[in-house]
Amino acid sequence: MKKILIADHHPVTRKGIACMLKKKEEYSIVAKANNGEELYSYLEKEQPDILIMEIDMPQINGINALRAIKNQYPKVRVLIFSTHPEEIYALRAIKSGAAGYVPKTASSKVFLKALKQIAKGGIFLNEDLTSTFTSRNIGETSAISRYKKLSSREIEVLNLLSRGKRNKDIASALDINEKTVSTYKTRLLKKLKVDNLADLIHQSRMFQFG
Repeated sequence: MKKILIADHHPVTRKGIACMLKKKEEYSIVAKANNGEELYSYLEKEQPDILIMEIDMPQINGINALRAIKNQYPKVRVLIFSTHPEEIYALRAIKSGAAGYVPKTASSKVFLKALKQIAKGGIFLNEDLTSTFTSRNIGETSAISRYKKLSSREIEVLNLLSRGKRNKDIASALDINEKTVSTYKTRLLKKLKVDNLADLIHQSRMFQFG
């Protein structure tokens, strides 16, 4: 059973998510946070497996807060459930450590699909989003397609690499050894079709929008 922390400053949203998950035996809601202070307190106290959060809430500094949470709690899988436009924030959120992004305009079916995928260790990004980028840049869409094929751990390693972290730092943050980090870097170079670390980091930063 996956322990879930809900963080949203709208009571109706918190209650709605709880109602959706009430009969789902694979999930257990351990706490509900109304603001940033409560969120960090519950993260420390409850050690949830999954955090469902709105990035625009009191005492929370948007994407920067997401990065801070992933730095401090790298094992927590984060699903962003937000009012912000998906086409602007989704890829940026995933690049910053989120495992998925669902806009509040989405159906309950899409929300539950995203949560299930994240719980299994996957990354959720709405298929419609990729289509949105097709008209902008074919090359970028191809990069998005490659990015979506990365495992959650590969994305975590890529996130840390893009912030200038050394192998030793990454190994410590993710509780793995340095040799494993090197293996992940090799896989990333191959999967993202780049030849060196500089190009790898450059491509990872393509996903920062807004």
